[in-house]
Amino acid sequence: MASPVTPRSQDFPRWYQDVITQAELADNGPVRGTMVIRPWGYAIWERIQAEIDRRIKEAGAENAYFPLFIPESYLTREAEHVEGFSPELAVVTHGGGRQLDEPVVVRPTSETVINSFIAKWVHSYRDLPMLVNQWANVVRWELRPRLFLRTSEFLWQEGHTAHVSEEDARLYALRILREVYQSTMEDVLSVPILLGHKTRRERFAGAIRTWTCEGMMGDGKALQMGTSHELGQNFARAFGIQFTSEAGTQEYAWQTSWGVSTRLVGALIMAHGDDAGLRLPPALAPVEVVVVLIRDEEATRAAAQQLVSELAAASRRVRLDDRVATSFGRRSVEWELKGVPVRLEVGPRDLAEGQVTLVRRDIQEKRTVALAGAVTESVAALAAVQSGLLAEALQAREERTFSASGGDEAVEAVEAGGFALLPWDALGEEGETRLAGSGLTVRCLRRPDGTLAEADDESGLIAVVAKAY
Repeated sequence: MASPVTPRSQDFPRWYQDVITQAELADNGPVRGTMVIRPWGYAIWERIQAEIDRRIKEAGAENAYFPLFIPESYLTREAEHVEGFSPELAVVTHGGGRQLDEPVVVRPTSETVINSFIAKWVHSYRDLPMLVNQWANVVRWELRPRLFLRTSEFLWQEGHTAHVSEEDARLYALRILREVYQSTMEDVLSVPILLGHKTRRERFAGAIRTWTCEGMMGDGKALQMGTSHELGQNFARAFGIQFTSEAGTQEYAWQTSWGVSTRLVGALIMAHGDDAGLRLPPALAPVEVVVVLIRDEEATRAAAQQLVSELAAASRRVRLDDRVATSFGRRSVEWELKGVPVRLEVGPRDLAEGQVTLVRRDIQEKRTVALAGAVTESVAALAAVQSGLLAEALQAREERTFSASGGDEAVEAVEAGGFALLPWDALGEEGETRLAGSGLTVRCLRRPDGTLAEADDESGLIAVVAKAY
């Protein structure tokens, strides 16, 4: 049975939408720009969420919850922040059948409301650092929606912290960047990322520095997969977050904020998907191994059920597909579309020889293995899929990353499909503006050795240029 998915090389945006539809990940909501996440898509998000949440807690932050509605006056306290978000705001002017005394903003992000409460809770240096995280939905009115990538409402986590010193805040922002975000994206999603900091043009509204995780998607475009911001004392001054220092003086706190969203599901699709649909890394797959019963006979059912039991005992997420009334071909295509990493096919012919068929989704490898060793072989295959997807994505990025000496060469390289690396000294802010006219952005700035720099004016920096989602 042929795949119902448009080939990636033919029409990448259509392919992306086809995968979301055919793999039953999400649907468009009833209001333009909204999204209904279906159970398979939400199960993937839950696994991403669990991995990130565990790492956030290991970094010392605690989960809390803050209101969806924010007084409009809160946003005006930090001028750069409100200016950056004004075009995306959804504002409530009426409630309970009457006009509100003050308009209410549906949260686009929670810096303002969270900082208003941090100001109430922080009094002394002993109260710091204050490390708070929230899992929630946010609303940013999106003019060009695309499922998982840009929707008017999406799910995310947003961390907000306050620290005694600028150094403490910077170290924590970088800890989140590396130990939470980079670790999850590479070790769990199997997507290699470039770490760097955003230029002045691209940084978060109200921040003094934005650190970013940039991934290359299957069409060579960049996706900003997560950010961690140093806010300096901007919000602390706007919201009066002061503390008595150890020396007895009144000081303003230094702050950070950081977040990732359901955009990571979009990254997963675009980084790993192929013409047959999704390819899921086992760490995120709602089902790691599906045992497919080809014919419902006493012996085949017993063997399939035994495999399911043994895989479950080995702590693997496993499902038995015994829908023999549906054709084997249709069921195979369905599991390929959903990206299940390993498929074990149990039929009477193989079983008569003490074998089953093992299929690896990532490389479409199909081979027979001994029934007695099928669980061991499956576990080994899962490990190979996890590492193999990362290696494949890294190789693709390396093959599509080009060096350029100036803006014109960068445009040519990116138009060929990929990233361009060029000296920031040769580009500068004026060159960045010219690139924007060609639909290109500086995704981040990095040192030549790949390590992180702290300022745009550091000599020798490399600009990573790409088209972006």
